[in-house]
Amino acid sequence: MATALRQSAKYGLLGRLAPFVVPASFHGRNGIDRIALPYLMSNKRHSSSGTKIKVDLDSNTGIAVMRFQSPPVNSLSLDFLTEFAINMEKLEMDKSCRGLIVTSALPKIFSAGLDILEMYGKSPEHCGEFWKAVQEMWLKLYSSNMVTVAAVNGSSPAGGCLMALTCDYRIMADNPRYAIGLNETQLGIVAPFWFKDTMAKTVGHRTTELALQLGLLYSPQDALRIGLVDQLVPEEEVVSTATETMAKWFAIPDHARQITKSMMRKPTIDNLVSKRESDIKNFVSFITRDSIQKSLRMYMESLRKRKA
Repeated sequence: MATALRQSAKYGLLGRLAPFVVPASFHGRNGIDRIALPYLMSNKRHSSSGTKIKVDLDSNTGIAVMRFQSPPVNSLSLDFLTEFAINMEKLEMDKSCRGLIVTSALPKIFSAGLDILEMYGKSPEHCGEFWKAVQEMWLKLYSSNMVTVAAVNGSSPAGGCLMALTCDYRIMADNPRYAIGLNETQLGIVAPFWFKDTMAKTVGHRTTELALQLGLLYSPQDALRIGLVDQLVPEEEVVSTATETMAKWFAIPDHARQITKSMMRKPTIDNLVSKRESDIKNFVSFITRDSIQKSLRMYMESLRKRKA
């Protein structure tokens, strides 16, 4: 895990984070040298609110709640992903934080996934920077030493589903109007190998093969049936249940849980880290094709017609 995190830092969002970087090494709680970021902590409950993400950390319980607040649908834009990476760095370095709940502050939506406007009509350089930020989001969340719980309180397609899948445990609102899944093929694009690996290690190869080829979105009940989520609760109880669930995880000694998590996830992490640059090149080559740009344009036009 430490190796993966060091390599992750090497390819991190340093260009985007430059204004926030302190020119000093920080020896974190997990024995990992990290770039220090300003995070002044003095009270037992700490709150930080950026443009797109709000974080509340209760030092007494050791639980941080990260709420996405980027209307209208919490799209994973470059700005959102950069802010997410900064907040993850802050929490990982804070010794009082043992667990993280990710959820939405917006009604009916957890996250609609990757922001199409970051991929349509953009230069290859911009697309590459965006994809590196998507990789960084996955690496930081999938390799986190914190206990991570997704409190999915709305629909969560594509990249939103990926974000939930990276967490240790997923609790979803039991509302038949909501859906979750990796539906990239419906947009004419392809989920990369590490999206596929994350889902396959959660629900199995055959279920993933069908889901990815057909771009399936699952209702909460179906998501529970295939193991895409772990628990369904009434919508108003999603975050409180996530908080209660933390007690079960906190009862396990951190070092034993962290080593076990690393053992389970390290091969998947190493696979992306070793292929990171080629994955970016493949994405840029694919997304800038005329045929793919046309598919994205048609999809955006269909969304506009629905709104009209």
